[in-house]
Amino acid sequence: MARTAALQPGEGAIRAGTYLPADPASVFWGRLPCSTDTPVLTIAPGTEVTIDTLSHEGLLEDQGSDPVAFFGGFGVASDAVLDDAILLTATRSRNPTTDGPHVVTGPIFVEGAEPGDLLKVTVLEAVPRVPYGVISNRHGRGALPGEYPEGLHSVSVFAAVDGEHGSPQHGTMPRVLGGEHTVRFPLAPFLGIMGVAVAGDERPHSVPPGAHGGNIDINLLTVGSTLYLPVQVAGALAYVGDPHFAQGDGEVALTAMEASLRVTLRFEIVAEAHAVAAFGAIVGPLAETHEYLIPTGMSPDLDEAVQNCVRAAIGLLQARFGMDAAHAYAYLSAATDFDISQVVDLVKGVHARIRVADFE
Repeated sequence: MARTAALQPGEGAIRAGTYLPADPASVFWGRLPCSTDTPVLTIAPGTEVTIDTLSHEGLLEDQGSDPVAFFGGFGVASDAVLDDAILLTATRSRNPTTDGPHVVTGPIFVEGAEPGDLLKVTVLEAVPRVPYGVISNRHGRGALPGEYPEGLHSVSVFAAVDGEHGSPQHGTMPRVLGGEHTVRFPLAPFLGIMGVAVAGDERPHSVPPGAHGGNIDINLLTVGSTLYLPVQVAGALAYVGDPHFAQGDGEVALTAMEASLRVTLRFEIVAEAHAVAAFGAIVGPLAETHEYLIPTGMSPDLDEAVQNCVRAAIGLLQARFGMDAAHAYAYLSAATDFDISQVVDLVKGVHARIRVADFE
């Protein structure tokens, strides 16, 4: 690992004028915000916010609830473990039977956001806070439950970062337990969780994604991308978490390379009338990059998730580019990839990659 220091709370470069640390008072652990939760930050539309996020790996009960000891077992010095991760495990707990594993920072109240609007979240920066991460197959929850490795219910593989910050970085891992790090893969940091609060007074479990966004795990949401989320409650009450350094489509072993990030995001509002004119009726998250429009589909059944994504893509093509449904359907079959976002979050996700250049 080229860099051993951790990007501790409040230290190092903070890009935006507004900063939200991941201290115990500013995070949810295992649950997501609902309409009755009190915001930890209030901002005007257009505000850029630098936010610290925490990975749950190394913090959980079956990992000892002691990140210093857990990461120390892989040779990480205590000063390279994040102070906010240590504080969280020392002062907060969750119910592992009823709650999810994820730590999310927020909620953030965006002034003027109302149900029917879209919250537009643009990723401006994603900086690794540590030079290591963990890839886990937990509790038989991957795509092949109980098969790999046979009879074991929770395996955590330690991965390191090769390369200095600001230059191309790669993840490394061993081929076998205890081996040298001879496998090398590119890093593409992104947030697995970006969402808005749901209506009502019941906090959703952090694992399944939905119309509110949440744990959508779309690996295209790297720096420069934008996510549009249908606002459910006044102020949106946005939150982010589940930071990843790298993830393959499908996330088949259950987790990505999970590791903490410092992100800078811009929060904007697309008023309902403008949203419908630009995108049609959106019932779930919609992403955008310089190259693609990325509608999504979700369902516990993968076939239904694909169908929902195709319907969302047809509606988007009708609204954005004036296609009729039959021609949109034909175009998607000829020219658009439908990728499996993840198959491990109870509700499976599919996203389409519609090339914007095809319509210029």
